[in-house]
Amino acid sequence: MSYERAGRPRRGRRDRGQVAIEYLGFVPILILVALAGIQLGIIAYAAQQAGTAARAGARAASLGDSAPQGCQEAVSDWLADGTNCVPARSGDEVTVTATVEIPSVVLIWDFDPAVKTATMPIDH
Repeated sequence: MSYERAGRPRRGRRDRGQVAIEYLGFVPILILVALAGIQLGIIAYAAQQAGTAARAGARAASLGDSAPQGCQEAVSDWLADGTNCVPARSGDEVTVTATVEIPSVVLIWDFDPAVKTATMPIDH
């Protein structure tokens, strides 16, 4: 004899399997959200590193050293290969534009590089 509560259908074992299938369908969405969060962090970090590279390159160029070398030394090792700095002198100051390639977590995602500029007076 089966006793059912008023207004509630009786749940069987098959309902538990349905819930497991629903969770499995939601896992790809969770993974995509996690990868997007990681990618946003990498983008922010690359932009911060581009600013650091531009300031370090401008400082090096204002002291008479190599701007590209100053840029390379200022960024993290895993971003250094994708870093490019271009100095431009005008009058008593130097402007360095640093470009840092943004690595992609998912191969199908492609991003423009982070570009930052810094200007410093030339030390005579």
